[in-house]
Amino acid sequence: MTMGIILLAGALWIALSAAPDQGKTAQGLETAPKEGFLAPDFTLQDLNGQTYTLSDLQGQAVLLNFWATWCPPCRAEMPAIAQVYADYQAQGFLVLAVTADDTRAEAASFAAEYGLPFPILVDSSAQVARAYRITSLPTSFFITPQGIIQKMIVGGPMSEAGIRANVEGLLK
Repeated sequence: MTMGIILLAGALWIALSAAPDQGKTAQGLETAPKEGFLAPDFTLQDLNGQTYTLSDLQGQAVLLNFWATWCPPCRAEMPAIAQVYADYQAQGFLVLAVTADDTRAEAASFAAEYGLPFPILVDSSAQVARAYRITSLPTSFFITPQGIIQKMIVGGPMSEAGIRANVEGLLK
């Protein structure tokens, strides 16, 4: 009986070892919505219908910010995000602001009210929010030009100084 268990365990180990790696890219990097891992790829459209695919943005530092119009900390941090974006956009910094809880009209009204100069992406199916395991708003991911999540911040609002320090770290 013991020998049967050992043989079964060995066969299971061989089968699992031979299975293709789930969640790995061609470069062998593991994908996960946490620090030190390759950011999960996605494709969404902005309010103007322009399509953004995260993997197409390699070479740029990205702040991926999940927010909603009804979220007070989201509202509080947006002017700081907009200022840092304005200051670092020319150096290859991009903000992608993703809303899953708002209609296009609500998001457009919010963007106009705050004068947001960066892409506002609408995740109407919440597929991207699920892929990033969003449980609280705002949640932000600072992603290196190589596509690695360097920092994740849950809750907020983030200060302008904090955002600036994280962006400078991405651009080094």
